[in-house]
Amino acid sequence: MASEPQGQGSGNCFPDEQQSLRLRRVSSRVSNQNYPQFNWNSTPAEEDGGGDSGPPRDLRSIPLPMSLKRAVRQVQQMQVPVVSSVESWKRKKSKSLRKLKNNARGFLYFFELWSKSLQKIGGNFGGGVQSYFLFLRFLVVLNFVSFSLIAGFVLIPSIVFRSAGSSPVNSTGPEACMEYDPNPQGLVVFYNYFLDLLSGTGFMEYSYLFYGYYNNTMVEDRNFSYNIPLAYLFTAVFYFGFCLICIIARMGTAARVAVATGGSAVGNYSMIVFTGWDYGCLGDRATKLKQKNIHYRLQVDLEEERIKKQAAALTLCQKILLYSLRVFMFFLALGLIVAAFYGIFEATNFSQERSEEQGILGLIFEYLPSIVITTGNFVVPLLCDQIALIEKYTPSTTIIVALLRAVFLRLVSLGVLLFTLWRQITCEGDTNSRACELCQYNHGVYQCWETRVGQEMYKLTLFDLLINIAVLVLVEFPRRMVVDNWSSKLAQWVGRQEFVVPSNVLGLVYGQTVVWTGALFCPLLPLINAIKFVILFYCKKITLFYNCRPALKTFRSTTSTFFFLVVLLFGWGLATVVMIYSLAEIRPSMGCGPFRFFPTMWSIVPTSFYSLSETTQEFLFFIGSQAFSIPLFALSCVVMCYFIALASVHGKSVALLRAQLKLEGRDKQFLVKQIEELSRQL
Repeated sequence: MASEPQGQGSGNCFPDEQQSLRLRRVSSRVSNQNYPQFNWNSTPAEEDGGGDSGPPRDLRSIPLPMSLKRAVRQVQQMQVPVVSSVESWKRKKSKSLRKLKNNARGFLYFFELWSKSLQKIGGNFGGGVQSYFLFLRFLVVLNFVSFSLIAGFVLIPSIVFRSAGSSPVNSTGPEACMEYDPNPQGLVVFYNYFLDLLSGTGFMEYSYLFYGYYNNTMVEDRNFSYNIPLAYLFTAVFYFGFCLICIIARMGTAARVAVATGGSAVGNYSMIVFTGWDYGCLGDRATKLKQKNIHYRLQVDLEEERIKKQAAALTLCQKILLYSLRVFMFFLALGLIVAAFYGIFEATNFSQERSEEQGILGLIFEYLPSIVITTGNFVVPLLCDQIALIEKYTPSTTIIVALLRAVFLRLVSLGVLLFTLWRQITCEGDTNSRACELCQYNHGVYQCWETRVGQEMYKLTLFDLLINIAVLVLVEFPRRMVVDNWSSKLAQWVGRQEFVVPSNVLGLVYGQTVVWTGALFCPLLPLINAIKFVILFYCKKITLFYNCRPALKTFRSTTSTFFFLVVLLFGWGLATVVMIYSLAEIRPSMGCGPFRFFPTMWSIVPTSFYSLSETTQEFLFFIGSQAFSIPLFALSCVVMCYFIALASVHGKSVALLRAQLKLEGRDKQFLVKQIEELSRQL
């Protein structure tokens, strides 16, 4: 049965479905030019993906009419293949494995977080807006898994061993540096519990939420020993390493998608025309929105080409004026950012000086740095956006410059807050001064400085959630009501608020950076952040469907996902620098925490190392010796050279394929011209 189906004439007429199978088969191989070949000898099981992947293609991937496909399937079902029992068993096994795999995927998809909501968002607003919610789900899962690590290795053992009455690590120190009362005394007014919940003081401070409540205990038994300070340290280090691995893995996936969809083999115009449409759009509104989005992308490309032509046609004097304007605007934007930093610095100093205030006024003073940081992150990027428009860059460059300034402002503002706290904790870096000489840190102001830093990160996280909810209730809902029910020109000109994906994602990156920075001092902060992001998901979903209209000027989801992960990696780097400096340089508080009385937090590692058995010490010494490190380095170099050579070969192959695509495009253009000339002659 190696015969081929025959198309009649030019392929416009096919055998009818009621004709016999013999009339649909011709022994001649001449008329196989109309359709591609397929494997007549393949079974229906092989058509589903289990057959050979040779030159003959399966029936589903061949562009044939349905009537002819039904006929071919009947021919295949009439065949009785002669196979051995082993081959039959292999086919049944592969089919059962495929079925089991599909069932497992369906089962996991049932438990996938927000799967239906994400499909609805992607169908109505496209992949760009959906990428924000996918990024939010990634952070929720990351924070929840991180909390599981912290709870399993630090929180639960601390609770169990505290109730078991385990003995603390024997250490000594100045008595004046050990003043830290872990139990609040006296009666507390009821509304103070609410203030303590918002500020992290009072009963919140004396709980497992913050660093100062954990003991420096070590449980020892005949067959079991558990060192809580060592577990606290290694869990924090592993937590940061786990987050880095997750980010890099997701960046690799995003980079592969970006390279596959954003290559330069064909022009950007061809990419938009042939791959720009989103077939997941549902309804007239989503269809019109996608049409406007494609229209905007084409308009942006034309605008960029126009600006490039204008820039190429500028005279020398015009270029000097343009560059002078850009330099002036750059320094103006830099001045606004520096002013925001100075405001954060002064607000933090003023807040720490008035930290003894009670009541509502004390709560305002404690939240003053968070208020100034949030205000600066809202006002300064708006001004920088207007400055970027005056600089007369191309549209894509304007968006990138504005985003880079916003990223710099958000991350460095957090760095300014930490620098201000560091100056006060370490007496401006001079531990030999009068205030820091006794305890090596400013014990008079910070009896437990780790808890104070954790409280600042806790307040930033909580304040960011409160601001998002307040904006939803007090700004976005009233704006929608006014725009929908008031027919004035001003209301129609203002319109509904746009859902701008880049600024919303930068808010998520900032919130996650705050959590990473405070995770060492507030171990339960990842759990709080996971709950915050879950609440934020539903708030943003309500905002998206009821209050906002998607922005027409958006990034492509492929390129924007990779950019946002790079920004998230910068935030991780900032938090890692803070953690390493806290572990290695600053003296821990002597009256609280698992590292009390140690000169540094990292000192617990060599202390615990020498308490291990001799065999374990010799093994670890061997790993750190030259006899192990030099061969490992040589092997790493060989592996790296192999992957570099492999990447070079793949790069050359991609370059050849791109050149071949360009040549084929030119050939098609030549053939089209020849057809036009022949048609004119005829």
